[in-house]
Amino acid sequence: MSNDPKTLYTLPITATSGTITITIPRPQTHPTVYLLTFVSPPDNRLLTSFIETFTLALALLRTNHPHGVLITTSGNPKFYSNGLNLEHVASQDLWWSKIFWPFMKNLLTYPMPTVALINGHAFAGGFITSMCHDYRVMNPSKGFLCMNELEFGAPLIPPLTSIFRNKLSAKTYRSIVLEAHRFPGPQALKEDIVDALGALEETYKLIDEKKLDKKAKSGIYSVIRRETWRETFGFVKGDDKECYDGDKWVRDTVKEAEREEEEAKQLAQRWEKTQKAKLSGAN
Repeated sequence: MSNDPKTLYTLPITATSGTITITIPRPQTHPTVYLLTFVSPPDNRLLTSFIETFTLALALLRTNHPHGVLITTSGNPKFYSNGLNLEHVASQDLWWSKIFWPFMKNLLTYPMPTVALINGHAFAGGFITSMCHDYRVMNPSKGFLCMNELEFGAPLIPPLTSIFRNKLSAKTYRSIVLEAHRFPGPQALKEDIVDALGALEETYKLIDEKKLDKKAKSGIYSVIRRETWRETFGFVKGDDKECYDGDKWVRDTVKEAEREEEEAKQLAQRWEKTQKAKLSGAN
């Protein structure tokens, strides 16, 4: 029998004329290793239509096929994903709790091992999406991982930072959220953000070395994942009511920071006024 790739599904992303395709790249040697490839022009933004199609693809795979390993990657050689479109997010009602938290939860609790094959840039929400996978393999010579919200003044809602806090060291976490550092592949490997460098061949090597295609057979994989990433899972499943409306959390937190800024300003002004009074009295 041929070991040529077998296509299972090709699903349209109507809003961007894109597609999500699920294949079995090596049906003879790795019949339960699935490859989900997304193409959503121009840069795989996480729009509602993209996430809804992605969610449908995950549902079809887990329902109709033996559980094995899921690899996700981009058909765009430049971008794994360029993250969210903030104008799109602002135009939706409760987008975080209705769309993005369920998306994160779905990836975090998927009933088989997941590997993000990061072939290009993964910025912001794209970086977060890759972190919701169990493993990451990154292009060694092209692309950066980066949370660049600091650079354009966008607050980070707790679930968006929790995934990094759950999975990475405190030093790396600081570099990601407080420095907006851009990690190329070799540095991402050194910081344990990714597990290997390479492309599809290296991804299969990782799967074989760790025998990942056997891990879902007991049927308990999803349950264990929920406990493994308990903090983030608690946020995205809705336990934290404070984060239910992400935009409200942003507004409230910005107001709190502004209030603290004003309090500091008033304290400084009172001190300066006192000092001036002392100087006047001395003269």
